[in-house]
Amino acid sequence: MRTIGIISEYNPFHSGHRYHIAQIRRQFGDDSAVVCVMSGNWVQRGDAAIADKWTRAQTALEGGADLILELPTLWAVSSAETFARAGIALLEAAGCVDTLSFGSEAGSLAPLETVADCLRSDAFRAALRVQLDRGLSFPAARQRAVETLAPAAAPCLREANNILGVEYLRALRESGSAIAPHTVRREGAGHDQDPTEEVPHLSASALRKRILDRDPAPLSPFLSPEQEALLRKDPASLTFCTLGVLAKLRGMEEESFSALPDSSEGLYHRLYEAACTSRSLEEFYDRARSKRYPLARIRRAVLWAFLGLSEQDRPARPPYLRVLGFSSRGQTLLRRMKSRASLPLIVKPAHARRLPPEGRRVFELEARSTRLYALCRAGFGQSPDLNEYLRNPVQ
Repeated sequence: MRTIGIISEYNPFHSGHRYHIAQIRRQFGDDSAVVCVMSGNWVQRGDAAIADKWTRAQTALEGGADLILELPTLWAVSSAETFARAGIALLEAAGCVDTLSFGSEAGSLAPLETVADCLRSDAFRAALRVQLDRGLSFPAARQRAVETLAPAAAPCLREANNILGVEYLRALRESGSAIAPHTVRREGAGHDQDPTEEVPHLSASALRKRILDRDPAPLSPFLSPEQEALLRKDPASLTFCTLGVLAKLRGMEEESFSALPDSSEGLYHRLYEAACTSRSLEEFYDRARSKRYPLARIRRAVLWAFLGLSEQDRPARPPYLRVLGFSSRGQTLLRRMKSRASLPLIVKPAHARRLPPEGRRVFELEARSTRLYALCRAGFGQSPDLNEYLRNPVQ
C-alpha cells in the first residue's frame, strides 16, 4: 500500500482539495493511503482558520483523506520555508509516508526543482543580498535573484502554490529525505482570485470572503451543502476580535515587537508605531506594511503578538505527532506508526502529559492558542469553548 502525504491548511476543504485526493488515488491506486499534515486553528496568512481544526479534519476525512496530523501553530503561522520544513519533518517522523503530493500551478516538477536547486546555491545567496540591499522585500528580492540565475524557471515563483512546492522540494533535499515528490496541476481560480466566470474550483480565499461577507449566493459545488451551512453558522476570523487584538498590541513595549519572528531590520519599530494609533486591523496593516515589509509578514507578526508567542518559543522542529482524525484505513496507519514513528504520538489528549518537557511546553502553548481562538468566532459565547484536553480525534 502506497502512503501519500499532503501538507495543507484546508481553510476550508473544498472541491479543489477533493480533486487533488482523487487524482492521487487515480495515479497511485485506490488502495493508497492519504496522510495530511494540516494547520490547526491558526493559518499562515496570519488569521484564525475559518473553522476549527477538528471540523476541518472531519471534512477532509469525508473528502478522502485517511489520517490528519496537526501542524502546530508555531510552525503553521510562519514563512513558507518554515511551514514547509515543519510539514516535511512531521511526514518523515510518521515513518510510513513514501510520497509527498502537492498542488501547483506549474503542474510539473521540473521548473520547481530547478528553482529549488537555485535557492540552495551560493550564487543565489549572493544575488539575494544584492537585491535586499536595494531595499526590496524578501519575495521581490528572491524573484529578482532567481531571474538572474534561472530565468526560464523564475516565473513559477509568481504563484503561491508553486512557491510552497519549491519550499517542499528544498526541505526534502536538505533533510536527505527518501520521500518522493509528486505534483498535481492546480485547476480553477487562482490564489486570492474571486472570478466572475464559471470555474471548476474556487480558491479557499474566495470561499472565505463570500462566507465572511455574508454573500447569500450558494457555494455548491465548491462546498457540500452540509459544510456550507456549518461554515456560515459560526465562521472565525481575527477581525471578530479586533478590539482584543488592538488592546494586546497597544499594551506592548517596542522591544516586545522585536521578539516576534521575522521582526528584525527595523520592522518592530513600524509595528510599535502602528499599534499606538491604529483603530482597526486594516488600518494597522496599512500603517505597518511597506515595499520592504509585505502584508503577509505584518499579519503573521500581529497574530504572534496576539497569541503571546515569540521567536524563542519555537523549537527547530515540531516535538510530537498530534492526531486530529482518522478513517478505518488511517487506523491501520496508526498501528504501523506506533512502532515506526520517530516522535511521540498523541492520539488521546491525555498522552500529551507524558511528553518530554519541550513537547509539553509546545502543547501548552497550543492549548492557550486554542482558548484564544474562541474569541475570534462570530458566535462567541453561543457555543462551548474548545479545549485541547477534552477533544479526541474525529473518526
